[in-house]
Amino acid sequence: MQHLTTHLPDESATAALGAALARAIEPGLVIHLHGDLGAGKTALTRALLHAAGHVGPVRSPTYTLSEPYRIMLGDATVNVIHFDLYRMSSPEEFLDAGFREEFNGQNICIVEWPEKAEPVLPPPDLNVSLSVSGQGRDVELQALSPLGLLCLDRLELPRSP
Repeated sequence: MQHLTTHLPDESATAALGAALARAIEPGLVIHLHGDLGAGKTALTRALLHAAGHVGPVRSPTYTLSEPYRIMLGDATVNVIHFDLYRMSSPEEFLDAGFREEFNGQNICIVEWPEKAEPVLPPPDLNVSLSVSGQGRDVELQALSPLGLLCLDRLELPRSP
């Protein structure tokens, strides 16, 4: 499966998608999150990290630009780096901050506002687009690499009642 769209009727459905993604991720995965302010990018990331075993707060990296977390995937400890590039004024800031080194094939990198660092940002394996729709959100997931395809193929979304 290369492409998936669904409607998330409420916050618990967004959390369920995050949990489903946590069960499907692999080291080296790069996820780009797209959507307006308030579309649920950080909420989705928070749910993914908590479902992957992170205990404690998941802060929005709006001011710090990146927040690192360590999770267990199988028997391995994996770094997840959550980026929020909203406050960047140019792609050069991404390079100057040394963020490109985090995209090393081992870390899982989740990037909010990726368009702020184009064209120097490494390409995603998975694009996730969120948009507000009524009381919920519409989400589109698109695999752009073999690793992204593996993630989407493993994704088991909860069934709606």
